[in-house]
Amino acid sequence: MRERLSTPEAMPETQKQRVRRLAAHCQKYRGSVPRLAVQQLLTTLVPFVLIIGVMFATVEHAYWLTLLLAVPAAGLLVRAFIIQHDCGHGSFFASRSLNDFVGRSMSLLTLAPYGLWRREHAQHHATSGNLDRRGVGDIETITVAEYQKLSTFGKLHYKLYRNPLFLFGLGVPAYFVIIQRLPWLHSLPPRDAWKSVLALNVGLFALYAPLCYIFGVANVLWVGLPVLHIAAATGGWLFFIQHQFEETTWEKAEGWDFQVAALLGSSYYDLPKVLNWFTGNIGLHHIHHLNSMIPNYRLMACLESSPELKSINRLTLRESLRCTRLKLWDEDRHRLIGFDELPAAI
Repeated sequence: MRERLSTPEAMPETQKQRVRRLAAHCQKYRGSVPRLAVQQLLTTLVPFVLIIGVMFATVEHAYWLTLLLAVPAAGLLVRAFIIQHDCGHGSFFASRSLNDFVGRSMSLLTLAPYGLWRREHAQHHATSGNLDRRGVGDIETITVAEYQKLSTFGKLHYKLYRNPLFLFGLGVPAYFVIIQRLPWLHSLPPRDAWKSVLALNVGLFALYAPLCYIFGVANVLWVGLPVLHIAAATGGWLFFIQHQFEETTWEKAEGWDFQVAALLGSSYYDLPKVLNWFTGNIGLHHIHHLNSMIPNYRLMACLESSPELKSINRLTLRESLRCTRLKLWDEDRHRLIGFDELPAAI
């Protein structure tokens, strides 16, 4: 079993001190490095534009190659989203205005309204692991007791929602392509979400209308949709595995601690180097939640300088695939469980 710290109720003071010490270690790595930020922008956008160009050149004559190229293009789009993500935290550059400019520019590729997403994601960080404040930027997770109280229809609905084929194959892509074009169905009131959503929709029209005129609507869709679908499904999976593992933690508000929840409730997704590159090291999520002001290009240095952080909530690629069976938070056993672990009568 991978190492983790004990739960807040049973946690001796020395363990809390350990969390604070690790947080102090992470504090050393906050702050932008302009050279690395610019380098990451160039190594993301230049190959992305080149690959998309080749995809348009092959879409009518060798669509098999177009689809093949959609995979690295989607990986670069995930990397662009991590840049937008860091800009939203104010960590990618030192300048807030520069972060906002780059973040909004990335949103033209990721389709995620920058201002709306930034506010919702800040709420996610502020409430992660808090059972009494679920529902903002989370994969919906209910407790065993809450599941028991659901109607038959409610149970079927929750099972469908938590089915990985539905969640990643349809749900997350639909969220990025459709729901984020609308001011409703978000944690913010429509009047607060509308400005960010409308601004991005106008920007998307200004960018993609000329492409549709030059290449044709059908070709733009044949090129764009596979990239968006793969990137959205991948991003949804990353977000899922960051918090949906057996030994994560959820606590009632009275027992919740921000730093403890950040460290215990977030995984260290130990991916191969090439996947870490495409995903902007976001798999080092326990560090990111402990200090969101560390830009993605400094997360690995923070990890490498702390053997302790390498051993907490570590998940390999193979181990992560088993997490899809986890569906409910068991407050008695203090872990996520699958439907197969429920009593037969439920």
